[in-house]
Amino acid sequence: MSSMRHISSRLLPNLSIMSRYYSGQLGDLGSGAGKGGGGGGSIREAGGAFGKLEAGREEEYFYKQQKEQLKKLKDDLKDEISFHEEQVKRHQEAIQRHKQRVKDIESKTKH
Repeated sequence: MSSMRHISSRLLPNLSIMSRYYSGQLGDLGSGAGKGGGGGGSIREAGGAFGKLEAGREEEYFYKQQKEQLKKLKDDLKDEISFHEEQVKRHQEAIQRHKQRVKDIESKTKH
């Protein structure tokens, strides 16, 4: 059993070491080539103020895109809620009609 632990500890990398390794590779966005997962274009590869500005613009773009998606999702959900509320209203009206028909039938059969 202990030999199995020894083998698995050698085969599976230590997660804390991996996280330190990967975090050291990232750096600041727009600070030059090789940081943040690759070049991303000549301006970002050059780094400096223009690279940081471009990285900021990209972040802003994705923030706005996510905000629009959330707004659309919210609007779609509001539409679905309205639809289902209307369906509930229609079903309640149908129930009342059926109940009234049952009462009418019962009153006719008593005579």
